Amino acid sequence: RAFHPTPAAQRTINQSMRSKRKPKKSKEPRSPLLDNCPQRKGVVTRLIIAKPKKPNSAKRKVARVKMSNGENLMAYIQGEGHNLQEHSVVLVRGGRTKDLPGVGYKLVRGALDFSGVVGRATSRSKYGYAILASSLP
Repeated sequence: RAFHPTPAAQRTINQSMRSKRKPKKSKEPRSPLLDNCPQRKGVVTRLIIAKPKKPNSAKRKVARVKMSNGENLMAYIQGEGHNLQEHSVVLVRGGRTKDLPGVGYKLVRGALDFSGVVGRATSRSKYGYAILASSLP
């Protein structure tokens, strides 16, 4: 095959005539309830403590959220501690929690009514905790 004029993966003219090319399948969105938006606003309707599936063991904090587009979904509350209660306005982003079935979204810390993780030392931007310029040495 080294000096063959047709590359191994390319179709011949006869093959092209026999079967037409199939149209490419469009990719399913990973977070369909956001309606192609990066984030969406919602209101917490219920706070739940869920158990992860095997082999993990914990008490994961989850919120049931009614979105601005009318959808209801389960979103994971990241970080240690939170100030959420019913009717808190939150920002929801995509991203599933692998060991919690049915939880395919996460809440953005430090946005709207949801405070950041106080005292966080590493990965502060992900948990909405900014060090104020006045407190720097």
